[in-house]
Amino acid sequence: MKILISTGIYPPDIGGSAQYARNLYETWKIQGHDVKVAAYRWERAFPTLVRHFLFFLKIFRKGWNADLVIVLDTWSAGVPTMFACGLMRKKYLIRTGGDFLWETYVERTGDLVLLKDFYDQSLSKLSLKEKMIYKLGGNTLRKASTVIFSSRWQQTLFEKAYKLDPQKNRIVENFCGEREAPREPEARVFMAGTRDIKLKNIDALKKSFKAAQDEIKSKGFEDIEFDTTKALYENFQERMHRSYAVILTSLGDVSPNMIFDAIRVGTPFIMTRETGIAERVKDCAIFVDPKSEKDITEKIVWISDPKNRELQAQKVRNFKWVHTWDDIGREIVTLARA
Repeated sequence: MKILISTGIYPPDIGGSAQYARNLYETWKIQGHDVKVAAYRWERAFPTLVRHFLFFLKIFRKGWNADLVIVLDTWSAGVPTMFACGLMRKKYLIRTGGDFLWETYVERTGDLVLLKDFYDQSLSKLSLKEKMIYKLGGNTLRKASTVIFSSRWQQTLFEKAYKLDPQKNRIVENFCGEREAPREPEARVFMAGTRDIKLKNIDALKKSFKAAQDEIKSKGFEDIEFDTTKALYENFQERMHRSYAVILTSLGDVSPNMIFDAIRVGTPFIMTRETGIAERVKDCAIFVDPKSEKDITEKIVWISDPKNRELQAQKVRNFKWVHTWDDIGREIVTLARA
């Protein structure tokens, strides 16, 4: 097939959809497809609507002969691709990642509303820009020939919030690769490197971690450290492999790559219960309520006991589910051909 991947970001940009786009590109090339990528580059220098129009022209130029157009977000790439495909009379698939509208709202207002509650509680508080994102993003989803979700959790939220046709929605789960040999941690470092945005709940995590450090000292355990340093993907994976544990306490995380990467390298993890992969990873996860600093502190203290850390590491090693990029690529092509 001739495939066009439409994405807001692409390496060297850092982010989940950038990695998703690159891995789809490489996978489909290996599988024998003719693949192109349309991503924002120099267009970012222009104001919002101008850069969207320039991206629309890029989609029109790169996608006129495509058999499959797949979009990896609902706004930056999604809206221009919707209009371009309408003009070219082409169908497109859209694969949702996180929730750009919710992220934008939380960042603007500081209202730490959980993703699962956002559409019921906060739509009346949207700014003019956010209302436009909601309307046009919803149109992008509704006009897609297929909407691909990575979790049933987000599918259920979006079907209600955007009045989507359930017959057009499908699940393609996220990547969880072949296992690497686990390593013993080089230090008692908790990896929490993530984007410094409000929905990631970093302030609450820092307070909880400080409280946990104080309690750990009183118990006589060796001190723990906290790492929120950003890095390129490969370097971040290496640091995660050597870490004591991974911790993610977001207000909502649909299908966090960080957790599947921790599983792949055998590192135990603490994660938000507000996630679409809770059912998938329940046998090896330590879940926390992101709204409860007390709960986060208690779970950090618990796993700081080396015996408990080893218990969780064994559960992670016993988690056998694998979902490769080859699997994902074939599943998406199958949906496109249906």
